[in-house]
Amino acid sequence: MIWAMILAAGESRRMGRPKLLLPYGRTTIIETVVRKVVSSRVDKTLVVLGSRWRTIKKIIDHLPVTAAVNPRYKQGMLSSVVRGIAALPRGCRAVVVALGDQPEIRPGVVNRLLRAYRRGKRGIIVPVYRGKRGHPFLLDLKYRKEIAALNPEVGLRELLQKHPEDILEVRVPDANILHDIDNPDDYRKAARSKISRRKRARSAVS
Repeated sequence: MIWAMILAAGESRRMGRPKLLLPYGRTTIIETVVRKVVSSRVDKTLVVLGSRWRTIKKIIDHLPVTAAVNPRYKQGMLSSVVRGIAALPRGCRAVVVALGDQPEIRPGVVNRLLRAYRRGKRGIIVPVYRGKRGHPFLLDLKYRKEIAALNPEVGLRELLQKHPEDILEVRVPDANILHDIDNPDDYRKAARSKISRRKRARSAVS
């Protein structure tokens, strides 16, 4: 069994307001991310919450996900990864780590990671666009204990640095793996891009 884990616990300090609750199309950023991840071929999806967790949980409660709350979310992203992995069942073989502020990620990217993992013998599957690594990525849970002992200042990069021989880079035709929404400018650009795509889609139909 392979789960997805969506990291949605951050404080949105650079945004200045709770970014996951911001409107995105007809819904919010976090709902958009969750809907895309659950429509991939992962077996189940876990959302790790922290800041404003009650509000976010209410918003996603109608979606087919499990939620886990990270009380130590102020310690950084690695604390949410560790909390999420601890919440996964022992029978889980691997986890796709996705970002809660990456609404343009496509289910097809997740599916490529799953196919690569099932075909090969590598434990870390990373998407690459034009030579640059992005998110989401897949981790074999043979690294469960090692992840819990990583340096919080370095995070999961430390795991990749320690095991370069176990990394498989998967080329994807999607620049969105490189982009998340960190600040107001990112949000404005993403929102404008989404509106523009919707207008083009309507023009194509009419």
